[in-house]
Amino acid sequence: MTELDAIQRTQAQPATVASIRADLEVLGVIPGMVLLVHASLQSLGWVCGGAVSVILALEDALGSGGTLVMPTHSSDLSDPQRWANPPVPETWWETIRQEMPPFDPDLTPTRKMGILAETFRKQPGVLRSGNPQASFAAWGKHAARVTQNHSLEFRLGEASPLARIYELDGSVLLLGVSHAVNTSLHLAETRASYPDKRIITGGAPILRDGERIWAEFEEIEDGPEDFEIIGKAFAQATDDQVCGKIACATAMLMPQRSLVDFGVQWMESNRGRQAG
Repeated sequence: MTELDAIQRTQAQPATVASIRADLEVLGVIPGMVLLVHASLQSLGWVCGGAVSVILALEDALGSGGTLVMPTHSSDLSDPQRWANPPVPETWWETIRQEMPPFDPDLTPTRKMGILAETFRKQPGVLRSGNPQASFAAWGKHAARVTQNHSLEFRLGEASPLARIYELDGSVLLLGVSHAVNTSLHLAETRASYPDKRIITGGAPILRDGERIWAEFEEIEDGPEDFEIIGKAFAQATDDQVCGKIACATAMLMPQRSLVDFGVQWMESNRGRQAG
């Protein structure tokens, strides 16, 4: 979407820090929340101040006792053998494993996370977890707890920021995006038992004792692309998902713990059993 498209989609007045904060409050975002946000800036229409205004509005709504979290993944720091969008020639694989710069939480950019997450991770006071592929950035009261000790293995499981958000009874805000990108369902995927669940070996360049190494670790292979289906089932089966508008964007707010617990049950009841 071009900037002209955003202008033409915007009704009446452009979104501002104040108007976005007001919309967040109507939706149910309150001070003190731990809030994991997945967002598309372009979905909001034309915003005065762009990504910076959205971030400031979120932080204003959460207040000094709140915690804002965004995914800051860098999926290109991974084994090129598994790259598919796009793949690279097999003759490149070993060069990439040997030469890809190691993960640096300050330097390594996000990949396909959007301008909001990329802007947020650079904000002073924001902490970023240490997983080279699936890091999260956090600001506020519980930022250190959310981001510390993010394991290499099972990067979206029990030793990840997702599990810390679950412990803190946090919430998820989908802002102009769908459940297809809802990372909390990966935590459910880690916890659920279902047929054909596979453990695979992943790899990434990291710094260990000041030296670059290619680290290998276990992880769960992503399951079927059913997060959208699970999200719709969650909305139908519970009263926990609230929908509304933030500027021009459709927004969905939900308690993460309820979503994850539902996701576990749904996966265990449905994955690998459709034919039966």
